[in-house]
Amino acid sequence: MGSHWGFLIGLLGAVWMLRSGHSEQQPPETAAQRCFCQVSGYLDDCTCDVETIDKFNNYRLFPRLQKLLESDYFRYYKVNLKRPCPFWNDINQCGRRDCAVKPCQFYSEEANNLIEECEQAERLGAVDESLSEETQKAVLQWTKHDSSDNFCEADDIQSPDAEYVDLLLNPERYTGYKGPDAWKIWNVIYEENCFKPQAIKRPLNPLAAGQGKSEENTFYSWLEGLCVEKRAFYRLISGLHASINVHLSARYLLQDTWLEQKWGHNITEFQQRFDGILTKGEGPRRLKNLYFIYLIELRALSKVVPFFERPDFQLFTGNKVQDAENKMLLLEILHEIKSFPLHFDENSLFAGDKKEANKLKEEFRLHFRNISRIMDCVGCFKCRLWGKLQTQGLGTALKILFSEKLIANMPESGPSYEFHLTRQEIVSLFNAFGRISTSVKELENFRDLLQNIH
Repeated sequence: MGSHWGFLIGLLGAVWMLRSGHSEQQPPETAAQRCFCQVSGYLDDCTCDVETIDKFNNYRLFPRLQKLLESDYFRYYKVNLKRPCPFWNDINQCGRRDCAVKPCQFYSEEANNLIEECEQAERLGAVDESLSEETQKAVLQWTKHDSSDNFCEADDIQSPDAEYVDLLLNPERYTGYKGPDAWKIWNVIYEENCFKPQAIKRPLNPLAAGQGKSEENTFYSWLEGLCVEKRAFYRLISGLHASINVHLSARYLLQDTWLEQKWGHNITEFQQRFDGILTKGEGPRRLKNLYFIYLIELRALSKVVPFFERPDFQLFTGNKVQDAENKMLLLEILHEIKSFPLHFDENSLFAGDKKEANKLKEEFRLHFRNISRIMDCVGCFKCRLWGKLQTQGLGTALKILFSEKLIANMPESGPSYEFHLTRQEIVSLFNAFGRISTSVKELENFRDLLQNIH
């Protein structure tokens, strides 16, 4: 009798499980699966798969790249954080370089409401510009070793407002910069600089009301209908955005007292940005675009190897022994990159009619240049610093991909008048790729952390 009751209870339980949508064979998705289940296998517009990138980056490339970026040549970046925003005047946060929102006191009626926000940003958003006396003397000599045949000089690098900043003292991390001002920056980038007509609504845009499933379908139908070059441009910007969000989630302010600040991984913040359900399917797309920008910048580095292999090229800081060791490490990294088996095929870009291809290249350049100018509108100085560096680094990568023939025709020694990279471009190129590489590595960390959430 007992066995019959056991069988009946088991049968009723199975019926309940089926009716309620539960099944022992199909357990609900884990937190990790909701973020990463769609981020696997081959990437759109590429022949490479996510798993190959993870293995290559996390175990073969990332450790050596981080060591290189800690050297003096790569840790000091010259930047002008005082340039005014060329597009609008209502920047509601940073006005001084030493405090992200100190000018809040000048906004009269709003000032009292923003005092607490200003004080927080002063502690979180200030850029540490301190350089040792020895370093200050050294950097004066660095520009003398930049050849005068610069192919593309960074904007206003000779301005008296442009100064060297130690990137190791100013890590990219959470600063409290968020809300309408932060979203306005990304909104302008997506809405006006990604070849998107205004009638097409971008999914999960907090500044555009009334978005639904039909608008999402319309957006992706439009995106898939674009030529591969314009689709690639959108994916690059989305990938850069995703990478920055990974950094902010991985170096989040978990505890803030006057005695101690504790930084670490904020799993909730990561899920809000990338969880498949919380983002209505957008999160996994963003992560795939992160891998896409990784492949683009990786390909650019593989293409520019001949420039760095020239015997008269040096990573000059004045320390001959260290400079030689750093060049050797740089070349080791570049040859490791060149050995990557599944590089992005840039021949698929601008492969049509020559006249149309040149026109599209120029559109590419103008759109990207406009995005770099928008970075001067970022209200948090640390965010502005890293935004300017990463857009310049990506721009340098695109310049390399567009200059394949010029690189192939470079002389083996002596000045290269047709193709040249300035110190500024080199520092931004490798640091920008270092940020993307770090993001890919952090995805592994978040995947492990999310596996432990039940």
